Amino acid sequence: MITQKSYTITKAESETKKWFVVDATDMVVGRLASEIAKVLKGKHKTTYTTHMDAGDFVIIINAEKVRFTGNKWNDKNYNWHTNHIGGIKERKAKVQLEKHPELIMFEAVKGMLGKNTLGRKQLTKLKVVVGPTHGHEAQKPEALKFDI
Repeated sequence: MITQKSYTITKAESETKKWFVVDATDMVVGRLASEIAKVLKGKHKTTYTTHMDAGDFVIIINAEKVRFTGNKWNDKNYNWHTNHIGGIKERKAKVQLEKHPELIMFEAVKGMLGKNTLGRKQLTKLKVVVGPTHGHEAQKPEALKFDI
């Protein structure tokens, strides 16, 4: 009888986390968000496991220069609640770009991660910045390019 060696799962503490920088200039929001979600989950690594946080850190710069396809600037709404009675608020994507452009990319990536404790943990590794500079130079982030 021939026995096969079973695959050993890597430990979370043995994983090394990398830092990546993504320039969001003229990128489509949904397509960029799906690629960033893959990096946050760790699907780009050979040691990917569904129940572990094996992903890397991602910094998005120039978040105010993203674009939507179609007529989403006028049709897409961002909703939130103030936790007061009748406190539902709504904002069009065009107004959201003027007031909080970083929330457009943050909400898009958040929607593509899991809706559980692991997804919330992975979302903490996402840093969205308005403008070309970020405060994470000490981590020596690498540039990450997507063919989208």
